[in-house]
Amino acid sequence: MFSQASVFMLILLAVAILAKNQSLIVAVLFLLVIKWIGLGDKLFPLFQQKGINIGVTVITIAVLTPIVTGEIGFKQLGEAVRSSYAWIALGAGVLVALIAASGIDLLKTDPHITTALVFGTILAVTLFNGVAVGPLIGAGIAYLAMRVVQFFTNIGG
Repeated sequence: MFSQASVFMLILLAVAILAKNQSLIVAVLFLLVIKWIGLGDKLFPLFQQKGINIGVTVITIAVLTPIVTGEIGFKQLGEAVRSSYAWIALGAGVLVALIAASGIDLLKTDPHITTALVFGTILAVTLFNGVAVGPLIGAGIAYLAMRVVQFFTNIGG
């Protein structure tokens, strides 16, 4: 009745519901609906080829929105560059962008590694409340680096 892929996705849906992970629930339901209404053959190759770029574009729109709404402007930028934490965040942003460039190539060219990466992401999202979004990795690295700086600053005086 159901293909192996559909059963796998339904198990992921159950895990997502148990974990109360709205993003994974929406993603699984979206993909299942596409598959079940017969549009998978046309849309799945597009999602595989362009999905990461589309996702990065949507995230970039979200990140730039405070600029276009006026919540972030030159004043805030000037204040930020005087903060050591802002410089850490800047470095983390550069680092994660450089790492992500290689990661995107890996996702496109190495299927067995991609499977492990996707499964690891699913585990992190469902079991550990992770979020499957690259720029948040940069923010996490920046946060960790800030805590390290704060720790050593507190030790020093």
